[in-house]
Amino acid sequence: MRFSTLNELKELCLTESLTMGRLMVLEQSLETGASEAAVMEQMTAYYGVMKEAVRKGLQEDTTSRSGLTGGDAKRVLTYFSDSGMPALGESACTAMAYALAVSEVNASMGRVIATPTAGSCGIIPGVFVSTQERFGWSDEHMVYGLFAAGAIGYVIANNSFVSGAEGGCQAEVGSAIGMAAGALTELRGGTPEQAVHAVGLALKNSLGLICDPVGGLVEIPCIVRNGFGSVTALAASDMALAGVRSVIPSDEVIDVMLEVGAAMPEKHRETAKGGLAQTPTGRKIMNQLYGKGGKAKE
Repeated sequence: MRFSTLNELKELCLTESLTMGRLMVLEQSLETGASEAAVMEQMTAYYGVMKEAVRKGLQEDTTSRSGLTGGDAKRVLTYFSDSGMPALGESACTAMAYALAVSEVNASMGRVIATPTAGSCGIIPGVFVSTQERFGWSDEHMVYGLFAAGAIGYVIANNSFVSGAEGGCQAEVGSAIGMAAGALTELRGGTPEQAVHAVGLALKNSLGLICDPVGGLVEIPCIVRNGFGSVTALAASDMALAGVRSVIPSDEVIDVMLEVGAAMPEKHRETAKGGLAQTPTGRKIMNQLYGKGGKAKE
């Protein structure tokens, strides 16, 4: 890739008069040797999987094998339908429900696209599918958006973390929020500079978020964090399009995420040894799932 920071990505886009999505298609084609058409075709297939996961999460049984989660996406949509007045408004409530749906499909062993991980797989589909429905965008437009998200994720992964085991949930959910916020800003006609500010605004709101899965499963609190993350991405995009800037440059925010993640205690990095996983209820769930000996029950 010809860029390693968000600032370099932005400057390339401005110099070559390209969107981040379009630039990333060209970069991916050069990197892999595949044609631009082939690169687009593959990402289009990935987007199809995302849309199918949204559908499945809303229409099929998503009870996880542990029995701990499932059905919350449907509950949110039912609440919205029955009340007609969610505090978030229709658009954000829909994005949240869709994000929950995809994350529940993941927890119930369904097929998802890791964006950037399975633990954060609901945020980008939640944002993308809901806004596509709202604005009537084409699949091609959304696929370019996925490439924009991929360019942002590439920078984050190579300068910080996208793994909860390395940097906490800020690295998984936080990165996904930043990717969704920046890409959505571009999809809505924002400039590369605005898209980069959206990433910084989103990441700053996720710094320090620990990874504390109850029972070591990607369910509690992972699924609801995907729902909240989709709403944060919408907010960051709106702020950036309104002209709000990330006073701390987004690349520096990514550096801080690396610093914070490296300093995070091991018990707060996907080990289930701290945080919510070690609350009295968290320990009770662990014992119910695995027994006091720590082994899974037959």
